[in-house]
Amino acid sequence: MTAQTLPPVDTLIVVDVQSAFVTGDGAVPDAARLVDRTAGLLARARAAGALVVHLQNDGPPGAEDEPHTPGWELHHPVVPGPAEAVVRKPYDDGFRETGLGALLAGHGTRAVAVCGVMSEMCVQATARTALDRGYRVVVPYDAHATQDCPPVPGVADTVPAAVVSRVAAYALGSDAEVTDPAAAVSFTAPAGPRGPGDAGRGTAA
Repeated sequence: MTAQTLPPVDTLIVVDVQSAFVTGDGAVPDAARLVDRTAGLLARARAAGALVVHLQNDGPPGAEDEPHTPGWELHHPVVPGPAEAVVRKPYDDGFRETGLGALLAGHGTRAVAVCGVMSEMCVQATARTALDRGYRVVVPYDAHATQDCPPVPGVADTVPAAVVSRVAAYALGSDAEVTDPAAAVSFTAPAGPRGPGDAGRGTAA
């Protein structure tokens, strides 16, 4: 699917864009690009009335994203309102033991754009569950990031972060849209919840 024909999505999921991962010594490579792309997606989603969901990872004690530490804080400001929410999560998958599924269902989400960190962990896990639940899923290739994969002596050299990100997205399979840039993603407001007799994608609980 080309950028010219990419249909709009009605929900933006920003995964774990927290201070620990985009600032300071622990930032992902090219964090400035990631912040710029996710900020652009946020601005367009808000302007269109799309649902915006910030996922916020709750790391274990002592982790850089331990709750209520500076690294845990969301990097992008949250705009309060019925179309923007923060969902805290204890696992990679943003749907697991959280209210994300109910939130999307309540707004009538049909299609999601997923961005943030880390590509092969929380971004991929959340996007995969969204696919499993019947949503159309867009993962713009320049709006998710990760760290280098460290070497294994005698087995493999360091894998650059950009390669890890691309492989993680492609591993989602042909049902996900992973070859478009963030600039090609447009938004629309959710159409509202379907009734009990309605059929189609995005209806799974």
